[in-house]
Amino acid sequence: MLKLMRAPHKYVQGKGALKEVYNETKDLGKRFLFICSNSGYKYCKSSIEAGFESKDAFLRFEVFGGISSNGEIEKMRNIVKEDKIDVVVALGGGSAIDTAKATAYFENKKVVIIPTVVATDAPCTGLSVIYNNDGTFDKYIFYPSNPDTVIVDTQVIANAPTKFLVAGMGDALGTYFEARACQRVGAPSLENGGLTHSAMALCKICYDILIENGAMAKEAVDNKLVTPAVEAVVEAATYLSGVGADNGGLAAAHSIYNGFTGLEECEHTNHGDVVAFGTVVQLIMENAAKSEIEEVMEFMYEVGLPLTLDKLGLTDKSRVIIACEKACAEGETIHNMVGDVTPEILENAILMADILGRKFINNK
Repeated sequence: MLKLMRAPHKYVQGKGALKEVYNETKDLGKRFLFICSNSGYKYCKSSIEAGFESKDAFLRFEVFGGISSNGEIEKMRNIVKEDKIDVVVALGGGSAIDTAKATAYFENKKVVIIPTVVATDAPCTGLSVIYNNDGTFDKYIFYPSNPDTVIVDTQVIANAPTKFLVAGMGDALGTYFEARACQRVGAPSLENGGLTHSAMALCKICYDILIENGAMAKEAVDNKLVTPAVEAVVEAATYLSGVGADNGGLAAAHSIYNGFTGLEECEHTNHGDVVAFGTVVQLIMENAAKSEIEEVMEFMYEVGLPLTLDKLGLTDKSRVIIACEKACAEGETIHNMVGDVTPEILENAILMADILGRKFINNK
């Protein structure tokens, strides 16, 4: 298996980056469709329009339905055709991003990502998570290339509710450990290539930045401030985690999230919250060093990530097996773990993670 490394063609990050959208995208085309979340439309539209003022460009802003569903993608594809769009731009969170990437791919257009939150590492990845119209997980779509341009305005991120940054840290938390699991068994990355030293280095740096800067970044964003810690964590949760996941691969933590989408009581739980809890579960399955598990749990406690099933919305523990069966379905990345993972093995690890989490909190 040949080793492979991919990343966005251009990554731009910093306070005030919204003002530079035209300058950073003008070579991609002249007709732009912005697929917006409600907050993206409300808080970012005027700044972007100001940057395009007096420019030879057509802009259409469309608020999407809320999840990256098959029906929503079809709707946006029709708009691209009707308005002869050159560039599809995501202006929002993970679902808006995944919708834009899918729309651009199927219509063979350029794609630009402008995240308004960093709740997931979706901006830089070469894939989308697609849901059924009822909100349940459907499939991944893997693309031949990563986004053309990613633009992250860190003031926009700091202005968003802190819970989104925390969720983004949770999603990024699994990056190194999932890549490490793939490396152990020689599993391919999400790009279906062998893991490079560069990919593993990015994954490890991502983890190190979170541990060092996570708590300080949360404190700053609580007060809507942009500090060096915020800049570092945004880069980790967006670029390092996204490129790391693409080129490092996924294992148990993300499969556990996919499993939890099958539980109604968890349908509003943030993706990154479940991935973080799933990271602890994965470490238990690997029989990782106690010190490593404790370091991860200490970080989660400091930034407010959920350590127990109750915090994920699941109070009836007898229903854990439903998530486990979905997480262990054929083709899920949990099978990149060493050994044969069954729903029963996973259930025991999840319940153990819950026990450890409650014990950890009680000792604080």
